[in-house]
Amino acid sequence: MSSTRNPAGSAPHGLGAPLPGGLDVSGVTSEGAAWLASAGPYPRSTLALWGERPKAPVVLPCGSTFDIVSAPALFGRRMLDRLWDEGPGSGPVAVYRGRTLLFAAPGTAQRLPSLMEWEEWGSGAATGRAATEREPAGHVGRCRKVPPLLCHGTGDAVTVPALRADDDSPDAARTDSRWLVAPDTRQPWLPGPEILLWAAVRAARAAASAAVRISIFPPADQDAKVYDVSRRR
Repeated sequence: MSSTRNPAGSAPHGLGAPLPGGLDVSGVTSEGAAWLASAGPYPRSTLALWGERPKAPVVLPCGSTFDIVSAPALFGRRMLDRLWDEGPGSGPVAVYRGRTLLFAAPGTAQRLPSLMEWEEWGSGAATGRAATEREPAGHVGRCRKVPPLLCHGTGDAVTVPALRADDDSPDAARTDSRWLVAPDTRQPWLPGPEILLWAAVRAARAAASAAVRISIFPPADQDAKVYDVSRRR
C-alpha cells in the first residue's frame, strides 16, 4: 500500500529521478526512495547503493526527515487501523522483525513520551507495574493497555525493509519484513505526537473491548486490510 502521491502531472526531478539501473521498486516508488534517502547525509550515494542492492534492508537516520515510533506488531497494526478507519490516515509504515514502524513528523520522538505521561497513558514495564500496585485487585490500570512504544529521533537510526521484496529468498513467504504503507512521494504527510497518542489510546481501548468478547469466528486476515489512500489528507 502506498501513501498519498504527489499531484498529477508533477514530474520527478533531481533526487526524485528514476533510481540507477532503472530500478523497478515494489511499493516504494522512485520518489519515495528519494525521500527516504534524503534522511541521510549523502542521498545520491544512498540511491546508488540501493540501485545495486534493492533487496537488502536499509538503515536510516532519524530526526531530520522523520522520526520513527516503533510498536509491537499487533498493537501497531491496531494503531494503523485506527488512523485509517477513524482518523487522518498515516505516513509510511513498515513491519520489521516483529515491530510496526510508523514514520512520524520530526520531533515526535521527543514529544510523544511526555504527552503519554501527561495523559497518564505512559508505556513501559515500570509504569505498568506501578499502575497495577495502586489499583484494586482484579483491575488492570489503563497504563497497562498501551505496550511500550519505542520512539526514535535525533541521534537514532532504524532498519527498515528492503525497497524490493526478495522473491527468491527462502524467507520470501515470511511477513515480518515488509512495507504496509510504502513511501511514494517526496513530501509525504507525517502524523505528529498528538495524532499518534490518539491512535494509541484508541487502539488500547479497542484491544480492551476485544479481550472481553467471545467469538466463534476466526480472526480476520490482517494482511487483507486495504487502506484507502485516496481519502487521506
